[in-house]
Amino acid sequence: MDRLKAEQRVNELNEMLRNYGHAYYVLDKPAVPDAIYDQLLNELIDLETLYPDLVFPDSPTQRVGGAPLSTVDKVTHERPMLSLSNVFDEKDLHEFDKRVRSGAGDKIEYVCELKIDGLAVSLLYENGKFVKGATRGDGRIGEDITVNLRTIRTIPLKLKEAVSLEVRGEVFMPKKSFHALNEERGERGEELFANPRNAAAGSLRQLDPKIAASRNLDVFIYGIGGDGETYNLSNHDESLDYLAGLGFKTNKERRVCTTVEEVLAYIEKWTDKRNDLPYEIDGIVIKVNQFLYQQELGFTAKSPKWATAYKFPAEEVMTTVRDIELSVGRTGVVTPTAILDPVSVAGTTVQRASLHNEDLIKEKDIRIGDKVIIRKAGDIIPEVVAVILDQRTEEELPFEMPTHCPACDSELVRIEGEVALRCVNPQCPAQITEGLIHFVSRNAMNIDGLGEKVIEQLYREGLVHDISDIYKLTKEQLLELDRMGDKSASNLVAAIEASRSNSMEKLLFGLGIRHVGERGARILSEHFGTLAQLIAATKEELVEIHEIGEKMADSIVMYFDSEEVRALVERLHEANVNLTYTGTRVRIEEGANAFAGKKIVLTGKLEQMTRQEASAQIEALGGKLSGSVSKKTDLLIAGEEAGSKLDKARELKVEIWDEARLVEELNK
Repeated sequence: MDRLKAEQRVNELNEMLRNYGHAYYVLDKPAVPDAIYDQLLNELIDLETLYPDLVFPDSPTQRVGGAPLSTVDKVTHERPMLSLSNVFDEKDLHEFDKRVRSGAGDKIEYVCELKIDGLAVSLLYENGKFVKGATRGDGRIGEDITVNLRTIRTIPLKLKEAVSLEVRGEVFMPKKSFHALNEERGERGEELFANPRNAAAGSLRQLDPKIAASRNLDVFIYGIGGDGETYNLSNHDESLDYLAGLGFKTNKERRVCTTVEEVLAYIEKWTDKRNDLPYEIDGIVIKVNQFLYQQELGFTAKSPKWATAYKFPAEEVMTTVRDIELSVGRTGVVTPTAILDPVSVAGTTVQRASLHNEDLIKEKDIRIGDKVIIRKAGDIIPEVVAVILDQRTEEELPFEMPTHCPACDSELVRIEGEVALRCVNPQCPAQITEGLIHFVSRNAMNIDGLGEKVIEQLYREGLVHDISDIYKLTKEQLLELDRMGDKSASNLVAAIEASRSNSMEKLLFGLGIRHVGERGARILSEHFGTLAQLIAATKEELVEIHEIGEKMADSIVMYFDSEEVRALVERLHEANVNLTYTGTRVRIEEGANAFAGKKIVLTGKLEQMTRQEASAQIEALGGKLSGSVSKKTDLLIAGEEAGSKLDKARELKVEIWDEARLVEELNK
């Protein structure tokens, strides 16, 4: 390419990458897949290498990241949070190794670590206490997210030694939490998060810390922000052990390597095993271990010369949308799914991808016949990332959502405030079968052998109409089903029989009540002990339980107010299905301590511990936490800036403690 054409292309790439960087870093809404961004960035790097005079100060290759959001306080990092250079294959890695050894000699070691796909943060501690936390931002200026970081339980608020230091880490959302969050958002008709990284970033940038606290975020600390030698440390691996000793969570899957071949073996191992991890990783970080050699190698303007990131091959591929099908879930939500030309993604063949809802189809302008990019990160359901517009032929067909349910032909409705279309017919066959499939699933009643195909056949043959009918099935009936042999039928009868004795929380989750997940089912079961007591509970009694909010309480009361539901519960009782909690309940005699058996409300700001820490200790001592003050409240614990709850407690003459009294009683 001659210089004139190179200059034109450099200008185009600069503009595109700046726009994509703004969408990714500032808005948390990526405009293109990572693979395409990396491809464009590498093209720009190649051109700038070929023509050094085309390296402009505002080039994306010369900056660390995007600008921070302006809606929160800004924090200037004492030491810049630099980005890492990237390598993409064995050849790139050997070149990195060659550069390192030519600058620091052959005695160097590498530390290989998993590259967590989350949000980089800086945590500042003074005399062992957490005082400030910030996002990376553009590397020099980040965003103050201290209040949200304090909600993450794996971030210590007080270290085991009274040291002052800054540490760097990666906040992430575990896969299980991500799936649960998206399931809840889907049921509410809200927009789904594209991946755990976006979910974590969106959670930390919430202005209300209660939202961040509800998202089950986690963190791995990966280094000290300052000079490790200040703390008498000689290498990075040693510093991670030191940080773990202070109380930080570090990733244990790291390895010290002495050769590039050992580094490649580590990369190969985690390329194969990455999907087995409970969190997402998008590569491997390789750092020179010894601090002395790190200092000798130094930095470029945007990254350390002694570290790099090996990026996993892109898990985004191109295929064609051949059709769009509709499915009806157990809550009546109608979900469109793209039917694709088969394509291999993340080691599996993909033929379907979720389109979530009508608004997403319109926003991305997805049409039948379009060439699209799909993504599958780990075990996440594949999704359409973008349409390749420049490959349109004008023969593609726009898609319109139907006005009636594809399963029962009832008119679909859109509930106010929701994105999703719903079928509200309680006799819809699709909702019934999906509810049955949920009931027998592993996390609910765990009836092994009663899979989706068997459920559908049982319903189609008229053998099962609701969940209670499962317990009337006989071996003779099962043997009449397709591909059901004598041994399979016997095993299935035994699995159904075993499920009768499941603890109440399994049944409660299996009922599929809106907003009641596994954790909510366990909390409710542990609190009430029997399904009968839960059915009799009022909304006011429900919201007094710690972690049970008004939406869940409304949903529970509405569900059990139904005559059909009460009749179903009676049929389950007649079928000898256990309706009681058989797990371990907190049973502490009243009077054993100042908290046992009392209904307690926490309000205001605590200085010596977080509200979560205080709640955990109170519950461990038999206290029952509530979110609101009522005549049944025994005790209010008021921190600084306590508001209306304190006023109401005084009005009702409820006993009131300050934080000092709380700490005194907890330490007895």
